[in-house]
Amino acid sequence: MADIDAFVQAEADALVRELSEWCAIPSISSDPERAGDVRRSAEHLAGLMEAAGLDTEVLAADGGLPAVYGEWLGAGTDAPTVTVYGHHDVQPADPLEEWATPPFEPTVRDGCLHARGASDDKGQIHFQVSAIRHLLAADGRLPVNVKFFVEGEEESGSPTIDAFLGEHADRLACDLILVSDTGMVAEDVPSLVTAMRGLIYFQVDLRTAPADLHSGSFGGAVPNAIAELVTLLAGLKDEAGRITIGGWYDDVVALTDEERANIAAVPFDPDQLKAVTGVGALPGEDGYTPLERMSGRPTADVNGIWGGFSGVGTKTIIPATAHAKVSFRLVADQEPARLEPLFERWVRDRVPGHVEVSVRSYGGVKPARTPLDHPGNRAAAKAVARAFGKDPLFYREGGSGPERALSDALGAACVYLGVMLPEDRVHAPNERLLLAHYYRGVRAAAYAFEEFAKPEVATALRAPAG
Repeated sequence: MADIDAFVQAEADALVRELSEWCAIPSISSDPERAGDVRRSAEHLAGLMEAAGLDTEVLAADGGLPAVYGEWLGAGTDAPTVTVYGHHDVQPADPLEEWATPPFEPTVRDGCLHARGASDDKGQIHFQVSAIRHLLAADGRLPVNVKFFVEGEEESGSPTIDAFLGEHADRLACDLILVSDTGMVAEDVPSLVTAMRGLIYFQVDLRTAPADLHSGSFGGAVPNAIAELVTLLAGLKDEAGRITIGGWYDDVVALTDEERANIAAVPFDPDQLKAVTGVGALPGEDGYTPLERMSGRPTADVNGIWGGFSGVGTKTIIPATAHAKVSFRLVADQEPARLEPLFERWVRDRVPGHVEVSVRSYGGVKPARTPLDHPGNRAAAKAVARAFGKDPLFYREGGSGPERALSDALGAACVYLGVMLPEDRVHAPNERLLLAHYYRGVRAAAYAFEEFAKPEVATALRAPAG
C-alpha cells in the first residue's frame, strides 16, 4: 500500500489549509438563514471528494438540507464495500464573545486548529477524504469499495434522514458502515466506540382543578398540581438508582466482562469529573461505576418542570396545572416503540384518580451496538494500533445519533473511527482539533481500508447476516 506516513509528513500544512477553507463556511443547519451556507458547504465538500477521485453528487430528501454522496467502486465484487458516514453541518457558534478567535476564521495555535466544525465533524470527514485521495493518487485504486454519506442535518436532529435512507438505501448499500463522528477518551489513550445510546423524550401535563385556587380559602382541602407531579417524578428511580418502570430492563444487553475491563482501563478521576461539572456527588445505579452508568446503562432524567407562580414577589395560589419534560437514554436492545407505552402506563397507574394527566411523546432514537468481536471492530482496532502505536480500548458512547437508522436501512454494522477528544470543546466556544490526532486519523483511515480488505475480514464482512 502507498506510504501514508510520507504523505502526511509532506502534505501536513496543505491538509490543514484545505480543512480551514471548509471550516470557514458557517454551515449551521439549525438556522434557516444559513441554509445557503449549508449548501455551499456541501458543494465545497463535493469538490474535495471529486478532487480525491470519487464520483460525487449533492443530494437531499424533500424539504431537507443537502447531503453529499460519493463513491469509488473499482475494487471489484469480491472486495467488501464500506460506507463512510459523517456530517458537514455544524452547531451555532453562540456566545460569540467567548471565542478567542472568530469561529469561522480558522486559526492554528498550540498545535490545534480552532474553528467551529474543526472536530465535529468536518475534520473527521476530511481525514477520510485525505486518506482516499492519497491512496488513489499513489496506487490508482483502493483495497475496498468505498461510498460516502455526509449529511447536512445531524446537528439539528437529522429530521429527514429516514426519508433520505428510504430513497437512497440501494445506492448506500454496503457490508460495513464506518462512522467518523466520534472520539477517543484521551490523547494518549486510543480508543474505539462500539455503541451509541438511544433516546426517548416526553412531556407530562397534569391538572388538578379548572384554575389556580386561593391558598388561604382552599389550602388544606384541595390537591396541588405541582406537589402531585413532584411526587410522581420522585418515584422514577428506586433507592438503588434503578428505573422503576415495569419491564424497562427486559431487553437491556448487559455489559460484557471485556467491555467492563475496557471501561475500567480508561483514565478516570471521579474528583476531576466533579470539579469539571461543578457537582458535589456522582449518584447513580448501584453496582456500576460512573463511566459505566454514563455510557452503558439506561438513564431517566427530568429535564424541566414548571407550573404555578414564579414571578417577582408573592402570589398565594394552589397551582391547578404542572408540567415536566422527561428523557430517557436507552441502551441496546431497548426499543423506543416498546418503551413509550410502558412509561405512559406507569404515569397513569401512579397518579390519583382526581388528577388529569396526559403524556406526549416527542419520538425517539434507537440505540446502536456492534459487538467487540465483530470483524469490523477487530480490523479497525488493528488500524488504530498501527496509526497510534498502541492497542486501543473499546468503550460505549453516552450520546445518541442516527447510527441505528443507518444500520437498519443498510443492513450493515457500524464501526466507529473518530479522533475527537474531550478537550476539543465540541458544541462550545473555542472548538478545536488537535492536529497530531488529525494526522493519525489520516493514517488510521488508510490502514482501516487495508485491514477491511484482508481475506479473512473481507469474507466475514461479506457473509450473509445470521
